[in-house]
Amino acid sequence: MTTTLITGANKGLGFETARRLIAAGHTVYVGSRNPERGRLAAERLGARAVLLDVTDDASVAAAAKAVEADGGLDVLINNAGVEGRTENGGVIGAAELTADRMRTLFETNVFGVVRVTHAFLPLLRRSAAPVVVNVSSGLGSMARVTAAGTPTYAYPGVAYPASKVAVNMLTVQYAKALPELRINAVEPGFTATDLNGNTGTQTVEQGAEIIVRMALIGSDGPTGGYFDADGPLPW
Repeated sequence: MTTTLITGANKGLGFETARRLIAAGHTVYVGSRNPERGRLAAERLGARAVLLDVTDDASVAAAAKAVEADGGLDVLINNAGVEGRTENGGVIGAAELTADRMRTLFETNVFGVVRVTHAFLPLLRRSAAPVVVNVSSGLGSMARVTAAGTPTYAYPGVAYPASKVAVNMLTVQYAKALPELRINAVEPGFTATDLNGNTGTQTVEQGAEIIVRMALIGSDGPTGGYFDADGPLPW
């Protein structure tokens, strides 16, 4: 039995990914910083709830101990993320960017990935086929954000793309350092979720496709890559 933990899984892409992986036979832990929402989501899915706030060391450590006590972990999906908005509801652009705003967003999107990966790495190393999926974004592609005339180029935010570039670099460096794991970054696409005020142009079912696909790879699968539903992406 493959055991999977998904951070930020009580709604949106995390919830849909959990549903799909349970259908594929995985035992899934729904990581949620809100215990009641996590419990309700787990009940709906037939999953296990685990309290996990990716911005809190003690919360992540406790979650790792709970999962270890239940038997271990094979797949980690670092899904929890925030886009970051100004008081007026706009994305954080260059004029609005402050160190505090950047720090808050990085605390979840970047440091959260490091914190959770570090805590669960000992469990993953005991697995016969350990997999890590980091949910990135097309906005983390330097090639895309510098391609004039594209929607990615036109995105005005600064902090969110910067955080996803960092996630991509973490993915590459972790993959090189830990060759026994399969570690990849994925771009779900512009999916309608609470992250973007449900303004996305595709469904969570479509967005979860590449996350699920990369969670299901075997020990002979790719590592250190960056993918969307159509294949590899340019860095």
